[in-house]
Amino acid sequence: MSEKKEYDGVETTGHEWDGIEELNNPLPRWWVWVFYATIVWAIGYSIAYPAWPGIKSSTAGLLGYSTRANVAEDIAAVNEQNAALRTELAGADLAALVDNRDSDVYSYAVNGGRAVFAANCSQCHGSGANGVAPANGYPNLRDDAWLWGGTVDEIAFTVSHGIRNEQSRDARWSEMPAFGDILPPEEVDQVVQYVLSLSGNESDAALAEAGAEVFDLNCSSCHGAEGMGDQFQGAPNLTDAIWLYGGDEESLTETVMNSRFGVMPAWSDEYRVGAGLSQDEVNAVAVYVHQLGGGQ
Repeated sequence: MSEKKEYDGVETTGHEWDGIEELNNPLPRWWVWVFYATIVWAIGYSIAYPAWPGIKSSTAGLLGYSTRANVAEDIAAVNEQNAALRTELAGADLAALVDNRDSDVYSYAVNGGRAVFAANCSQCHGSGANGVAPANGYPNLRDDAWLWGGTVDEIAFTVSHGIRNEQSRDARWSEMPAFGDILPPEEVDQVVQYVLSLSGNESDAALAEAGAEVFDLNCSSCHGAEGMGDQFQGAPNLTDAIWLYGGDEESLTETVMNSRFGVMPAWSDEYRVGAGLSQDEVNAVAVYVHQLGGGQ
């Protein structure tokens, strides 16, 4: 056991445990001066730069520094650099553009459209454009099923004006009646079984046979005599395996009884002043969606 060192006159902290006392040795002078310097630096920094939070915003700082202003300047510089491409894209013949995939404008449209889609469309259609979850009402943009047409011009029109919204008078519009208020329950069951049979799903043959007449009288005017839909009206094809709200018996019954009414906003800046998409951005995202694989 080592011997206890002699007390050298330094004050103690007053702590003692089992005969051991803690000395109150001062910090090194260099460390103290550095600590004081950091305090002075922090005060100066909080005066020169935005720092202290207020009710509506933070203090601006004497230097007027703003990261948002810097970002805005960078965006303006990039927009100026791409001004010619943006102008050409805004007035482009989109059908001709997608047939010329080696052009700089097409490449710019795809890359710019990807950014526009991620910022404005992915919340509903998913980052991969295939819908957030199965049968949630948000269509998969990568397949070949298009309610309103999948040409690049038709996609651009849908993006500009949206679907069933109150913003644009040219919005895509169709509305299915709630047949629960029109048909007796037994006829609802029959037409559901008939629709199940159209898409090759398991169904009750007897009910489906009776449902064919119900369908012809009430549904064929929109979905067609064969149930293959009508893009002009936005009526879906009922013979494929693609369902916005589900193709099982329960989901179909809900659809027939209460109908569906999905809404897409009009994205053009004409209808969303200050927050909408410019014409070149509308065209860019239309080209991007078209080239994902499902465009017609």
